[in-house]
Amino acid sequence: MTFASLGLIEPLLRTLDGLDYTTPTAVQAQAIGPILKGRDLMAAAQTGTGKTAGFALPVLQRLMQEGPQVASNSVRALVLVPTRELAEQVQQSIQTYGQHLPLRSYSVYGGVSINPQMMKLRKGLDVLVATPGRLLDLYRQNAVKFNQLQVLVLDEADRMLDLGFSKELDELFCALPKKRQTLLFSATFSEAIRGMARLMLRDPLSIEVSPRNAAANTVKQWLVPVDKKRKSELFLHLYQSKKWSQVLVFVKTRKGVDELEAYLQQHGISADAIHGDKPQATRLHALQRFKDGEIKVLVATDVAARGLDIDDMPLVVNFDLPIVAEDYVHRIGRTGRAGATGQAVSLVCADEVQHLSAIESLIQQVLPRVDEPDFIPDHRVPQTVAGGLVVKKPKKPKKPKVVGGGKGGSLGRWLEADEPAAPAVKAVRKVPSFGGKPKAGRK
Repeated sequence: MTFASLGLIEPLLRTLDGLDYTTPTAVQAQAIGPILKGRDLMAAAQTGTGKTAGFALPVLQRLMQEGPQVASNSVRALVLVPTRELAEQVQQSIQTYGQHLPLRSYSVYGGVSINPQMMKLRKGLDVLVATPGRLLDLYRQNAVKFNQLQVLVLDEADRMLDLGFSKELDELFCALPKKRQTLLFSATFSEAIRGMARLMLRDPLSIEVSPRNAAANTVKQWLVPVDKKRKSELFLHLYQSKKWSQVLVFVKTRKGVDELEAYLQQHGISADAIHGDKPQATRLHALQRFKDGEIKVLVATDVAARGLDIDDMPLVVNFDLPIVAEDYVHRIGRTGRAGATGQAVSLVCADEVQHLSAIESLIQQVLPRVDEPDFIPDHRVPQTVAGGLVVKKPKKPKKPKVVGGGKGGSLGRWLEADEPAAPAVKAVRKVPSFGGKPKAGRK
């Protein structure tokens, strides 16, 4: 199969030829034709499968062939994405694919001034890439109108719900015209995603091009057990002894990111960091320096797990395991892209074993362990088995204790040594209509 056989027009084929795109990926082969015919689409596709071209190419072609010229403050195609980084990446891809077409595109997101974005929208845009929070701000200020909208794309819909955008999505969907084409891309078809699809899509074509653990197939994975307090020391040891070149490192917290960045710089390693507290311009500058090879180690929170597209990324390090198992797949998906091979190593301490178990259950394999002789942990990481189960050693029964005993005193009551404490009572929070998680912060 070729791109020409999918029905793409000559300017797009010329661009693809210049990019050396010869054969469509699975998601492109299945999605381009139906999108060109105007079908709604519900697609399960991981990052790195070519899904951006899968929707961008046919959407650009439809905009060229159908609909009136865009009016002031209006948009003809809207792509919603969960993060600023992904917004930038998708916008760059759309600009690249549409380089021979007279179409205007732009991206909007939070963390930067809204005024330049409002000015850009005044002339109208053929394609707008946006995070939900900033788009809602623009809509409330009448800076963007949807009366000319022809196509809505929800890219990484599962992540938008994970980040707590369900309320913003509810309000935005109410503002969109009912007559439109809707394309939904998600790593998984959770019940919340299926509920969204039932409300948003009309007789959608459903395609699934890869299982949930697809990103792991081209990546060699292993873990190194270590005590939590020695993780920074171990990373430095591995970086120097293995002669690593370029490394993308994921750390759980923003504070942890800053601490590791400072530690590496103190030891003469060129490192930079990106996380949600840093201004967008600073984050983009750090990412560009990393792509250009000016820095060797980029330390990031999961804000960078989706939306980073770096050619020939050789290695990803999980300094901390993610709390959500699916985020592990997206992290290691930064390497081994487009059929290339990559490596992913995780530094795992004892109190992360439940996260490890969940990850291994998701990817359906037990990660091999490689001990570093000088870093054998005092607190050993429990063994796991197939299915992501933790192997626990049986506990010896303890004798019951007497509380309140003593000469002449009350016998009190008997307490079993392993009697569980009363569970903590958590406040109940109303769940948004699409099943989103509590909001982590507007993007």
